[in-house]
Amino acid sequence: MIKIDNVSMMFNLGIEKDFSLKQAFINIFTKKSKRKKDEFWALKDVNIHVGKGEVVGLIGSNGAGKSTLLKVVSGVMKPTKGKVTVNGVISPMIELGAGFDPNLTARENIYLNGAILGYSKKFLNEKFDEIVEFSELREFLDVPIKNFSSGMTAKLAFSIATIVNPEILIVDEILSVGDIKFQEKSKAKMMEMIKGGTTVLYVSHSLQSIKDLCTKVVWIEHGKVIKIGNTEEVCDEYYKEQMK
Repeated sequence: MIKIDNVSMMFNLGIEKDFSLKQAFINIFTKKSKRKKDEFWALKDVNIHVGKGEVVGLIGSNGAGKSTLLKVVSGVMKPTKGKVTVNGVISPMIELGAGFDPNLTARENIYLNGAILGYSKKFLNEKFDEIVEFSELREFLDVPIKNFSSGMTAKLAFSIATIVNPEILIVDEILSVGDIKFQEKSKAKMMEMIKGGTTVLYVSHSLQSIKDLCTKVVWIEHGKVIKIGNTEEVCDEYYKEQMK
């Protein structure tokens, strides 16, 4: 379903400097080895294969490369090296609410964000009440998003993104959105999609959430895969390492 073969992702931390004439002149006389200090490899030779219906958790410290990997798989970023092969339609839930216009109301943003996700107006009309009920934001439908809390915005975005059952779901920490009641409802919705055969790549710092949902786990640190295997075993080993 998803094949990640020898994928590496490099960012140039000093790229903004190169836009000035002064920095361009300095670069002429700067040794290449020194300029390489601006290179940051967020991913290094990552190899992961995810089968149909698998729920794979990604764990690791902040800055390990987990979210970058999700963006590469989703097609948001093109890897510097390697190849990603995806067989199926992806629904990425990364940076929920990123496609919203803060000056538009919640009602208007349902149609805007839905269009960005590829939903037709007819489909959104049919699913409108379902989206609103799940989001628990009916009384705020005609309020501009800029007046929403981050939790309210994430709840609306999650409700729009999960209105269909995708073949492949890419998830980044979305089960922590909203209050406890909504978190439980989000988790139940995820379980419903998983039981329906959806393939999932899931990033979370909650090891309990990973253990509850995932069939196997990939542990990443400093852009490299440390271990792939049984959910309980890898999570417990990661926890012990973090507690040292």
